[in-house]
Parts: sequence; structure tokens; C-alpha cells
Amino acid sequence: MERKMTIEVQDANQKNHHFPSDVSSGIRQFWLFFGLLLILNLLYFKANAVDIYVSKNGADSNLGTKEKPLATVHSAIRKARELRRLKDSSIKNGIRIIIDKGIYQLNEPVILRPEDSGTKDSPTEIIGTEKVVLSGGIKINSWKKVAGTVPGLPKIANGKIWVADVPNFDGNGLLFRQLWINGSKAVRAKNYNGDAMGRILSWDSKTQTCKIPIQKDINLGNINGMEMLIHQWWAIANLRVKSVKIIGNAAELSFMQPESRIQSEHPWPAPWISEKTGNSAFYLTNAIQFLNEPGEWFEDFKNHKLYYWPKASENMLKADVMVPVLENLLKIEGTIDNQVSFVNFKRISFEHSTWLRPSKNGHVPHQAGMYMLDAYKLKTPGTPDKPTLENQAWVGRPASAVEVNYANNTSFENCRFEHLASTGLDYKKGTSENEIKGNLFKDIGGSAILIGTFSDEATEVHLPYNPSDKREISTSDKIENNLITDVTNEDWGAVGIGAGYVRGIKILHNEISNVSYSGISMGWGWTKTQNAMKNNTISANKIHHYGKHMYDVAGIYTLSAQPESFITENVVDSIYKAPFAHLPDHWFYLYTDEGSSNFTVKNNWTPTEKFLQNANGPDNLWENNGPKVTENIKQNAGLEKPFQYLLRDKAVYSKRGINQAEDKSVVFELVFKNNNLPSDKVLEVFAKENNLLSSSIYKWNNRLVIYTSNLKVESLQQTLKRLNALEIKLYDNLLYDFNREKNCGDKPVEEWDNIILSANLVNDEKMQREYLDYHKTQFEKWPEISKGFCNADFQRLAIFKKDRQLMLIISIPKGKKLDDLNPKTTLNNPKVDEWNAIMKKYQEGIEGTKPDETWVFFKPIE
Repeated sequence: MERKMTIEVQDANQKNHHFPSDVSSGIRQFWLFFGLLLILNLLYFKANAVDIYVSKNGADSNLGTKEKPLATVHSAIRKARELRRLKDSSIKNGIRIIIDKGIYQLNEPVILRPEDSGTKDSPTEIIGTEKVVLSGGIKINSWKKVAGTVPGLPKIANGKIWVADVPNFDGNGLLFRQLWINGSKAVRAKNYNGDAMGRILSWDSKTQTCKIPIQKDINLGNINGMEMLIHQWWAIANLRVKSVKIIGNAAELSFMQPESRIQSEHPWPAPWISEKTGNSAFYLTNAIQFLNEPGEWFEDFKNHKLYYWPKASENMLKADVMVPVLENLLKIEGTIDNQVSFVNFKRISFEHSTWLRPSKNGHVPHQAGMYMLDAYKLKTPGTPDKPTLENQAWVGRPASAVEVNYANNTSFENCRFEHLASTGLDYKKGTSENEIKGNLFKDIGGSAILIGTFSDEATEVHLPYNPSDKREISTSDKIENNLITDVTNEDWGAVGIGAGYVRGIKILHNEISNVSYSGISMGWGWTKTQNAMKNNTISANKIHHYGKHMYDVAGIYTLSAQPESFITENVVDSIYKAPFAHLPDHWFYLYTDEGSSNFTVKNNWTPTEKFLQNANGPDNLWENNGPKVTENIKQNAGLEKPFQYLLRDKAVYSKRGINQAEDKSVVFELVFKNNNLPSDKVLEVFAKENNLLSSSIYKWNNRLVIYTSNLKVESLQQTLKRLNALEIKLYDNLLYDFNREKNCGDKPVEEWDNIILSANLVNDEKMQREYLDYHKTQFEKWPEISKGFCNADFQRLAIFKKDRQLMLIISIPKGKKLDDLNPKTTLNNPKVDEWNAIMKKYQEGIEGTKPDETWVFFKPIE
């Protein structure tokens, strides 16, 4: 009940005439002061929310007071719901469900519905004191060392294995894919130990079979429950083994449906077969004959037994052993017309969720962990949105520990998401104005955070999503100052933060590390067509130690048109060398993939400019990205100071090596028809869209030259096609390189201009070889030449060759003129004149030069 109190203060001069005036004045001041205190007390009382207490020592028959707390979160939510239903006046300023420390084992998900909504002035807060864990797992107790032999167990494991009974959780036996020993995830027994994987021998899409090499001392006879994990491009697949047929030194595997058909029919990502880089990597798992090293476990589902080979540091009589049983720990379930609003979670740990789809249906992902329900290649390409599209796919979304639908103004702050099988936190559909702030995401099998629609199960993934009812779109949600570390550790193709069709999202100041694939992925649909996405921001995040297992990967990755969207002031560094990458160099710091349009990508720090723009749409602006970004941007990225305490929980980095991109110069030449070159304005726009300086573009007659880095080659080979040249040539064969620091012993100047010239070698192979031999030995046999370059203050002189054509780059201090410097090469140095005279006989003009003209000068665009 609402407490009411009326304070009435009367004039003491009227009621107490017998007091002296000075006394009556003092009494009046006393009562005024006392009344003010009571009013302040009353205001303070009304400012407090209603508190409902939950404790491990409580009972759901209690009132929920601090003295008599409830036992479960379910009951507390029900009590809060009743207070709101009855419009109890006590909740005017909100409801707080305060949970005492402890592990609360859930037998079903906690569910919040529209009836549980608060308001802006009366929110519902669910708050933990110290460490509060909502756990979807159960403990495995009563461990015993195995006496005697176990059928199928390798000899090496005899005498080392412990066993426990698996509890009957739901009447059908308990199936699980994860096991945690003292808070660390153990390894489901597999045929290759440690991080090792094998390589498939072949994949036959017609028969839907795969051949693998036979390992010594590994028996493939017992296949009940056996699975295959296969690494393919940017995703893995989990395939349930149906049969094994031994053929010579190989084993031919067939698989269960539906994953067998989907895996063999879908075109992307497919099994990789290559003599150069090796075939797709794989391992087999979940068979007792694979239980052959410490830290591995196997569940005998038929006999309800769990076998484990302990590590030397583990005492199974005292070990805390946990297996997951619930896929969802918490669900916030609104509807499009009746959303859940103003519910906040603080200081709650969500732990021990399961995910069983791979065990029941297999798991063949399309991208970012979205698994394919159907996928195949079109015999006749073309869809309404994409005339050349040949890939069709329909996807489902993996389960999540915490799932949110149709909710606004909810938040998770200072929470922990740990020891989870699939996605940690998923804001799926119809969310707005929600906040995910200051949380830890660690030891998660899939993505840490997913948000927004990717594709509804009935919608083909390449169709642009733009619903007529905009309330479906996740809008103006914020993800900031979270630590995401050691995630995607089972589904390697999942991501740190995955955003689908989102609008107005802000992803700010997060730190992401130890990720198997990309750090942040934003967008879906592979389309330039306008869709639901716009006004999105990824800024000031710190992403490092990513790409642990996969490739075709980036710290920040985007898809599709997203007008007025920004990627700014992020720091991306330290990508792992994925040991089984099919294209080892196909990794990037920033990656705007198919259809990405209308982005501003600016002031992002990366060690080198290794970026990719793949089949992008129009109007992307790239500006000042790479190692020259100011130091303060680098320092400000990642967790802000109030949240840096989270870093004490950062996972230990893998000992795997870090990729280093070697930055070398290359030259592109574009040849156009009839001098029909793009205008300087068009070229300036092109430069901004491709992270190029306009000063790196030069022209002569019907030719353009771009002097750039080899790190931009893969991207430019695609984007240059938009300029409609007759021919695009890449000069990456550097036959000569004078470097001032190396050849003169001087430090180069900070800024220089590049002079670009071109000529042909004469059409005589013998003379061409002579020319190359001269340049190979010039520094040793003609040292005067480099002395002349030093004297002329040349910073660099490089010659690139493609077929017969040469590209000469002369770098001089900014503001100087070549005509003034060049005579200094021959000053008191007659050998240079001799050299030049010899070289003339090997050179001739390129097509379009005058009869007496050999070297032509390309001029920078104005």
C-alpha cells in the first residue's frame, strides 16, 4: 500500500501566545525543519522501487521480502507481473528483482512476456548481488575409475578412464555436446589429437560420399553417433556418419539426411580440392575408439554412461563436472503489436546452454552460423534481384542462450555469458532502443551476439528484406563496451558480433579477440538493392587475434546496401595464421563484400592497407585507413576506462602465428578505346571509393596508370572493371629497385612525388635477356649509377615489367622537379652517360609514341 502522510505546520504565534517571541520563533523553526525532514523521507521512500528478493535459501511460498525471499526467478517474475496487472500503487517507481549470490539451476527457460513490461518511469530490473548464475546445466557426480575393459576403448586408455552415470533429465536420456571440468571445456573424443586435422581425399557430390585416409591404430568400425567436422572456405559443417566402407587405404563415408543432400548440393562454401594448398581439413568425433588422450570424453548414449580421461591436474573425486541441458536460459517474447518494454538485467551470469541440432539434423552453415535448410545451384542462373545469381539457399538461425523478440528499451549490463554451446545473446526480430553494455562474452560455441533479421526461413537469402511493417526491423539498438573473447570455439564460421538487416545500430567501443572467423559482420543479402538497412555505425572497436580457424575473413565485414552508414576509428590487428586455409593470403582487416554500398570507411587503424572490396555497390567513401591513422584513435579504441576491468577475463591467446602482410609496390595500367578516359572527377570519386590517393593515378593518351600497393590488388582487380577499360594490366614483376636508405645510407624524406614513365623493350628475346642481366648486376658492376641517383636526391627508382613493356617509377622529394635533379646524376659521373647510351638500344616507344620518342611521361590527374 502507498503510504500517505500529511504534514501540517501552524504558526506558533497563533497557537502558543504564552511563549516569548524568541522561543516561539525557535519552535516554529524546529517544526519547519522536522516537517522538511519528513517530506524528504517521504520523497525518498517514493523514489525507491519495489524490491522482490530471491535467494538459494528462499521458498516460493514466501512473500519475497529480504527477510523471506523467494527461491526462483520464475516466481519473482510472476509476483512482479501480478503487481503490474493489479496496477499496485507501490510500483510507481519500478520493480527490482534482487537475486542473492549462487547458482540457480533452471529446469525450463525464464520467460518474460508483454505483461512483464515496465515503463520509462517504472522499469523492471533483475539484479544480481555478487555472482548470480542462471545455469542450464546439471552436475555429473559419483565418478569412479573404470575397472576392467570397456568394449571399443583403445588400449592406451586402459586404466586411465573414469566413468559416471548420465542422469535421466527428460525421460529420454540426456544428450549433450559439451562437458565442462572445473569451468574448462573438455574435448569430445576425436580421431586427431590436439589441433591436428586430416585432409579429405575426395568428395563425390553425386553419390554424396567422402573419402578419407585410414589412420594407423584408429578403428572405424563403431560408428553409432560418429560425426565428421569438415572445414570449407569460411564455414565448417557437422555431418552425422551413416556408414563407413573401407576401400584400400581409404575409408568412404556416407552421411545422414538431410545434411548429406545439402552438403553435396550447395555450391558455397563447398569442400575444397587442391593439389597446391591441400584438400579440405576434417576430423571425426564422438566414438569411444577415439578416446585416446587426457582431456577427452565420450558419452555412451545407449548405456547412459559418461567416460573421461582426466588431465594430470584433475581429481575426479572433487571435480566440478557440468553438462548443459537447456538450449534457452532466458526468452524475452513480445509480439509486433505488444512488445516487452523497459526490462533490464544487471550482474547476471548466463551459463551452460546446449545446442543439439548438429546431433539431430546435422549442421551445414551458409555463413555467420546460419545453417542451410535447403541449398542448390541453379541450372539456369538468374533471379529478379540478380540476373546472374546461381546460388539458392534458405537458412535457419542457431539457438541462443538468451533470445529476445519484439522488445524495446531492454538492456543487459555488467552481465556474463559463459560456457554456452551456441549463440550467447540474440536480439532476433522487432527490437528497438535496446542496450547491450559492459558485458563479458567468453567460452561460447557460436556467435557472442546476433541482432536483427538475417533471412526468415521461408525467404531465399539473396532477396532484399524490407518489410512493409517497419516494426519488424531491429532499430536504434546499441552494443557498446563489451569484452568478447574465446567465442565461435565450436562453430568456427560464426562471428563475434553478427548484425543482419539492422537500422540505426551503434556498435561502439567493444573489444573482440580469439575469434575463429570475423570479428564484426554487419549486413545480409548480397544485394545492392535498397533494403531495410541504413544509418548504421561501427566505431571505436578493437578487434584482434581473429581468424583463428577460417579465412575469407576480416576484422570488420559488411554486406549489401546500407545508406548513411559509417565504419570509423576502429583498430583491427593480429589475424591468426589459419593452419588449414585454402587460400592463405585471402584475409583482410576490412572487407566490404557483395553489394556493400553507401558506406563511409574512415580513420580505421590497421597495420597495413589489406582491405577487400568485393562486388561492391556505389557510393562507398574510403578515407585515411591504415597505419598512418593518428595515435589517439588507436589509443581510444576498445573498452572505455570504466569497463576496462573486464580485461582481466580476456582469454589467453593461441600460440598460433600472426599473419604479416608484406607491402610491396605494383602498377596497374588501363588501356581505353580512342582516348576515351574517365574524367578527372570520375577518377577522384573512384579513388575515394577505393582507399586510394588521387595523386596515385596518372594518365597519358589512352592509358591510365595507378601506382599502388600489392595489398590492394585483389580488390582493384574487381573495382577497376567499373571504369570499362579495354584492357587491365598488372605490373607486379619488379626487375630493378634502387632504394635510398639501402643504396645511399640516407633516411628518405617524409614526403615525395612519383614520376611515372613507360617504354617497351625491343622485340628481340636475346636483347631482352641482356637488358635484364645488366639490371641484375648493376649495383655490383656499375656502382656509379646508384651514386648518381644518390647525388640527384632520388628516393627510389623502380622498374616493373610485363611482357615487353616497362614501367619506370622515379620518386623525388615533394616539390622538387625532375628536370632540376636529373642532371645531377651525370655530374662528374661519365659512367651514367655510358650506361644510358647502352640502354637506348634495348628500348623503344610504346604504342602511340612519336617516331623519335622512347620513354613517355604519365601525368597525375589534376
